[in-house]
Amino acid sequence: MSGDTAVIIPAVNEADRIAATVEAAAALPGVDLVVVVDDGSTDQTGRVARAAGARVVRHSRNRGKAAAMETGAEAVRLLDEDTTPRHLLFLDADLGATAQAAAPLITPVREGEADMTIAVFTTRVKLGGHGLVVRLSREGIRRATGFDPAQPLNGQRCLTRAAFEAARPLAHGFGVETALTIDLLRKRYRVVEVEVDMAHRATGTDWRAQLHRARQLRDVARALAVREPVVVQNLDKLRHRR
Repeated sequence: MSGDTAVIIPAVNEADRIAATVEAAAALPGVDLVVVVDDGSTDQTGRVARAAGARVVRHSRNRGKAAAMETGAEAVRLLDEDTTPRHLLFLDADLGATAQAAAPLITPVREGEADMTIAVFTTRVKLGGHGLVVRLSREGIRRATGFDPAQPLNGQRCLTRAAFEAARPLAHGFGVETALTIDLLRKRYRVVEVEVDMAHRATGTDWRAQLHRARQLRDVARALAVREPVVVQNLDKLRHRR
């Protein structure tokens, strides 16, 4: 199969897993480009990713997940200037060898059945209490669009270039997945959930994990707060029509 898909992997201090993730992603059918965005790592993430075969773009400081996604997508766009735009498959850096199971995310986009796919992990790992953030995201998406996602924060997603551009600018930080889903559904893009046998590192319970969850909660809340007024306006319009 000729290449039609680029994999973009935002990464921060993932030197221990990034090589396995890159190698598994590069072996996916139709993938001919893997871009790792080293988002201000202090370890050897970028060097290890490059040695594994990825093209690496580095942020001099940590700018957050959404910024890394935009940087990766822009790198792909520049390479696609004179060719048909590739589909964009976003994967987490800590997937390791399980990234090889991402092919089902690409197929509906490639075949024109979806504009964005969202992974639903069939192998569930206890995520150390981050259910509060999941519930906030799920309820916000449901209120805004009527769509009730199984795993609203899952970062494993494949998009057409057109869908990605329609969602820009991306919401800040960890609010990006919630906002992507809402914004594309509101613009009538087709969003499909796909079960995949993938897994990443479980979130712990130490202070670093708690800080991570606090940042997630903050960013998801911000993404929803920006979009909630539209929900209220739509409800008001429906009431007036009655």
